[in-house]
Amino acid sequence: MRTSFFLLFNRFLPLLTLHSKRMENGNYSLVTEFILLGLTDQSELQLPLFFLFLGIYVVTVMGNLGIIILIGLSSHLHNPMYYFLFNLSFIDLCQSTVITPKMLVNFVSEKNSITYSNCMFQFYFFGFFAISECQMLAVMAYDRYVAICHPLRYSLIMSYQVCSWLVGGVYALGLIGATAHTGCMLRVLFCKEIAINHYFCDLLPLLKLSCSSTYINEVVTLASSTFNIFFPTVTIICSYGFIIVSILKIQSTEGRSKAFNTCSSHIIAVGFFFGSLAFMYLQPSSGSSMDQGKVSSVFYTIIVPMLNPLIYSLRNKDVKIALRKVIEKTS
Repeated sequence: MRTSFFLLFNRFLPLLTLHSKRMENGNYSLVTEFILLGLTDQSELQLPLFFLFLGIYVVTVMGNLGIIILIGLSSHLHNPMYYFLFNLSFIDLCQSTVITPKMLVNFVSEKNSITYSNCMFQFYFFGFFAISECQMLAVMAYDRYVAICHPLRYSLIMSYQVCSWLVGGVYALGLIGATAHTGCMLRVLFCKEIAINHYFCDLLPLLKLSCSSTYINEVVTLASSTFNIFFPTVTIICSYGFIIVSILKIQSTEGRSKAFNTCSSHIIAVGFFFGSLAFMYLQPSSGSSMDQGKVSSVFYTIIVPMLNPLIYSLRNKDVKIALRKVIEKTS
């Protein structure tokens, strides 16, 4: 996977050079860096926000890294459900790391600048991990549907080979989507306006700075949003719909209550993620909605990666048992 990244970046480097030459040859100013306006321009809020998001990032890293290590060390957690959770934690950890450290630096810096190449790299990795998370959540919902609605055939349907293909497909879709978006973005020309009205290099704020046609970018965005937001959302809704129907058939009141509590927490996490994504990418853009979009982006880039370990694992009995065993072994 790492080799694939380097090969893709080697292909992007000529496009970066081409972008510079086109800017120099045309009536455009060469853009070598952007200014990130951040969440707010109120100086008195910068330090409190720094400590707030630093705390969130520490919890995110500890939670997701802890889940990755715990699943790796606990043999009885080596099943499809935790295999997908392992990958979700990896994606959340990486996505948060792509965004939050630069955001934290900008809170305490006088000039919140980012070079053009670093902006494109951040944009690429954000796209890769965001798309991968969308698809991984759909895969996890399908896994729960099979486990609850077809328990006798679960081992046959969710075999090791099937799980490997599903996870491989998730990352492949992330690579394809990120490559398509970044390739189109590298063809966009930027003029004298370099202030990005956001706290990271996101798609829509970058397109607002363009002084060339963004028609291709908009078409790719619409197609990608439909495939990576709409279809996974439908998959998740259908999966949990069938799950709820199966739960209602459980005769035990305690069993129904426990299953509903678990499903409701999962649905809330998924709702936050896809709801904030849809608000950002599936509505007409305007000057006022971009400021609202920054707040929406906080949910799917920072808050959800922090909540996922708590929602999907720390309330899970098997994870608690595995954690207790690991602590006993190390103590």
